[in-house]
Amino acid sequence: MQHRVAGNAYRRHSVRIATLIAAAAPAGPAVAQSASIGADIVSRYVWRGIDFGESMSVQPGLTIAIAGLEFGAWGSYSISASGSTANENDLWASYTHEFSSGASVSVGVTDYYFPGPDAEGFLVGDAHTLEFSASLSGPESLPVSLFAGMVEDTKEAADGKEEDTYTLYVEAGLPLGTLEGVELGAHAGMVAGGSTFYGTPNASLVNLGITASKALRITESFAPPVTVSYIVNTAASYEEKGENDFEKRARAYLVFALSLSP
Repeated sequence: MQHRVAGNAYRRHSVRIATLIAAAAPAGPAVAQSASIGADIVSRYVWRGIDFGESMSVQPGLTIAIAGLEFGAWGSYSISASGSTANENDLWASYTHEFSSGASVSVGVTDYYFPGPDAEGFLVGDAHTLEFSASLSGPESLPVSLFAGMVEDTKEAADGKEEDTYTLYVEAGLPLGTLEGVELGAHAGMVAGGSTFYGTPNASLVNLGITASKALRITESFAPPVTVSYIVNTAASYEEKGENDFEKRARAYLVFALSLSP
């Protein structure tokens, strides 16, 4: 099932955390303060095994960092009118602590908002979905990464009505080394249960993949990274066969991305 842009999956309690942090930040210089901008051009916007918009997309981003704190905005906009219902505009904030070993741990929150043509307005709480997350990156001697995100969701209650709940997504990543200048990595992500947000009937592997990336050297000072990812979602759609019985239908994607940053 494809991720819906409007409906009960996108719940209330919208908290503009990134905006609040920006307002509270000191006006003067801060320690390790920086800002960055950029954009990705992708052949498909595939997020955790879900294809949004079924078209090429442009994905701009803005990040501001103050010491270990980062906050910013990120978006994805389909170049096709038919994919505009999957447009996305997120606010996010995270804090990262780095250990002397080279390992790091991060906690964060993301406010997902989908500004499609028929979507509710930005100031409407039901138009937003919050996710709270934590991640761990290992040192160079053990370069694995682990991520867990808990997103607002809905489920069917005993009386047949929808009620608010949360759904857990977990993912592990592992670099596979470099082959003829191409960096390789693998990842596996799963949803821990049935989810309206992810469109899964039960616990499912939704994001299995391998990624290859290499710098595209255009000039000596300009070499944007190019990435190709092969991704499989084992539960991209499903058919209900009976009570607690589902036939899952997998879907595979091959995605190209070009990242641009001044």
